[in-house]
Amino acid sequence: MTTPIKVLLVDDHAIVREGYRRLLEGEPGIQVVGDAANATQAWERARTLTPDVVVMDIALPGTSGIEATRRMLKDQPHLRILMFSMYDDAIYASRALEAGALGYLSKASAPEVLVQAIYAVSRGESCMSADVAANLERSAQPGTSEIEALTPREFEVLRLLVQGETVRRIGEKLALSEKTIANHQSAIREKLGARNSAQLARLAAQMGLFR
Repeated sequence: MTTPIKVLLVDDHAIVREGYRRLLEGEPGIQVVGDAANATQAWERARTLTPDVVVMDIALPGTSGIEATRRMLKDQPHLRILMFSMYDDAIYASRALEAGALGYLSKASAPEVLVQAIYAVSRGESCMSADVAANLERSAQPGTSEIEALTPREFEVLRLLVQGETVRRIGEKLALSEKTIANHQSAIREKLGARNSAQLARLAAQMGLFR
């Protein structure tokens, strides 16, 4: 008998996690071993539950699913992570793949697409939903956004800034000093050509970082 794929679900909405669990528990080849509501829980439960696949949301409270992916793979490089997010923008997909995710699906995907993606990722195969793949293909054309020049840390700081977080709060979330966050903020503004927070927010909205 084939050993089922052990899956950890990471999403900050309990009702969403329960919906995923019910869907996946109907699959004989998949076993949901646990869930998590934030990046810290995801890291801790991945270590104790040893899942084969982590289904990861991006919009987590505090540290994003992208940063969580980077940290978890540094600690447990054998993990296979599938991003499952409301964001279908190319910038999020490219950043998630850079962080080490094997697959990226938008939440507009049909349930069976999620199931098949879990099987594919468990085999070490990359996968992507059609809408995300189309957006990535368009973004590969000439005229790539300046946001691509941001480092992973700068991207994470920008994501939190446009959510309205203060420099102090971002420092607490990322375990960095306020001075370090302020330096990142200055670098972000310089790279994006924004003179102030209002311009930064407007640019972020144009780039699809707001929801």
